Amino acid sequence: MRTFVETAAGFPTILFTAALVVVLVFWVLVAVGVGEAESFDADADFGAWGLGGVPVSIAFSLLTALAWFLSLASSLLIADAVPAGAGTVRLLGELLASVLALLLAWRLTRLLVRPFARLFPDEPGPSRQDFLGRTCTIRTGRVDGAFGQAEVAAADGSTALVQVRQTGTDPLRLGSTGLLYAYDSTGEFFWVASFEEALDPRD
Repeated sequence: MRTFVETAAGFPTILFTAALVVVLVFWVLVAVGVGEAESFDADADFGAWGLGGVPVSIAFSLLTALAWFLSLASSLLIADAVPAGAGTVRLLGELLASVLALLLAWRLTRLLVRPFARLFPDEPGPSRQDFLGRTCTIRTGRVDGAFGQAEVAAADGSTALVQVRQTGTDPLRLGSTGLLYAYDSTGEFFWVASFEEALDPRD
């Protein structure tokens, strides 16, 4: 245990140990709600290093943990293989091993982040707010302040059946066209008004 602590706190492994401590403190802050995992996404981009597709904090954490472990393991092996009197040779060996550990950690991190990239799409998922300003087709016999459904098409061509309400007395019946102009998050429905296709600004 003593050798482990001395190696972790010795040069050059101490560089990775300090970085690992920073990473652990960061994730503790995230766990208690003080920070966010995506805090550094706007300030850094690991895509050029082959580590894109996941938040920067995750890629950096994996890289740091792997580099620390590999550097520590290589330093322990060198300490056993090199005599205690050969201090210069041992130090050079540890420096070279740390550089190789960082390169190997980078390669391993590239492999590990690929499966996680599917969990972090580049574009946000569809939102009900995306339907605001779009026309819809009424799918019920009437629409009033308490009842109504309509079919609306998203930007990607997919369609959705949504709840709609109106404040007036527009003749919104089955098959008529309406305009979704507001969303009520409490009732989870859209406010709709009658819409004449001839007045469609997109035309």
